[in-house]
Amino acid sequence: MALGCTLALACAPPANETNERTDGAAAGEVEADHVLPSRPETLNWGWFPIDKEPVLRIASGETVRMQTLTHVGATQNEDPVEFLTGLGVPREEILDDVTDFWASREDRPREGRSGHVITGPVHVEGAEPGDMLEIQILDIETRVPWGVNSTSGRGGVFSPSYPGAREEDEALDMPPARHLIRTGEVDGREVAFFSPDIQVPLAPFMGILAVAPDPVVGEPGVTVPGVQGSRPPGAFGGNLDVKDLTAGTTVYLPVFHPGALFYAGDGHGAQGDGEVSGTAIEQSLTGVFRFVVHKGVTIPAPRAETPTHHLIMGIDLDLDRAAREATRLVVEFLVEEKGLTPDKALSLASIAVDFRVSEVVDLTQVVTGFIPKDIFLER
Repeated sequence: MALGCTLALACAPPANETNERTDGAAAGEVEADHVLPSRPETLNWGWFPIDKEPVLRIASGETVRMQTLTHVGATQNEDPVEFLTGLGVPREEILDDVTDFWASREDRPREGRSGHVITGPVHVEGAEPGDMLEIQILDIETRVPWGVNSTSGRGGVFSPSYPGAREEDEALDMPPARHLIRTGEVDGREVAFFSPDIQVPLAPFMGILAVAPDPVVGEPGVTVPGVQGSRPPGAFGGNLDVKDLTAGTTVYLPVFHPGALFYAGDGHGAQGDGEVSGTAIEQSLTGVFRFVVHKGVTIPAPRAETPTHHLIMGIDLDLDRAAREATRLVVEFLVEEKGLTPDKALSLASIAVDFRVSEVVDLTQVVTGFIPKDIFLER
């Protein structure tokens, strides 16, 4: 059925079908051992500090409910209430955390940083360099019934700084725009009300899942010693923007510092592979995570697994190189985890593994190899 709209690209859910969430006790919430709120003292703007005092310390095996904030409304120069109500967000749907973080922005360093608002770090006892941190994503919840997507004729894959850009490329004929997108529940499922006749299923996930990196000046996103900007993902995870990292997925990251120092943020209500405009539905989310330390297990790059697939991520400034790296890591995984010879592993990668472009707009680009689990027979 068609739904009425009050603003272009800003459709409200039907009456009694809103999806506003709070972070107090609620029916159906996944319980956690710890709660980490998104307050100015627990948030970071555009980087992953390696020497910040942890905002939470936990034991391996424990769970944490982490609140995150989207950067939209929290980082611009304009007052957040004026900015967001100007987009069509009702005042009662603007979190106090947004206004409080915005008020703290003047004291935050900016050189070498990017634009994301990131919660953390969480110190996981026992994690040391050379270990692997397992992050089980138990739940992802929307905190507010709205998100924002931004478009521009010179943004995303159309940016002059995009790795594939050429001097003769013409900019798209469109002005920069921010699109407020309402979200809510219809027939028991969460959707984004994109327009009166378009509903996009919500699949909320954290664009950023990271451990504290080992920044080296000259590497992507590192222009200031000790500061890893949050735009490009890397071996530490970060701004992966892999849309499959939803509830029910487990992520694995290598550890570079004692305690791992875990960060999460850049919540997305929904995103297509590629994130071609440069943004998804940017939305404040709460995630529930279980952390498990694997001693002496070394992995070279982020990987994940869903109930049906192993996800192996290749990351590089060049998309072709990212595809090559993803293939190399898939072969390495099949050799080490499934006992194949390298030639058999490459053969299987070619005939049974899907290589998907996960994101292409964050300086370094991500290609993910999806290895189906059901091809391996139980013995």
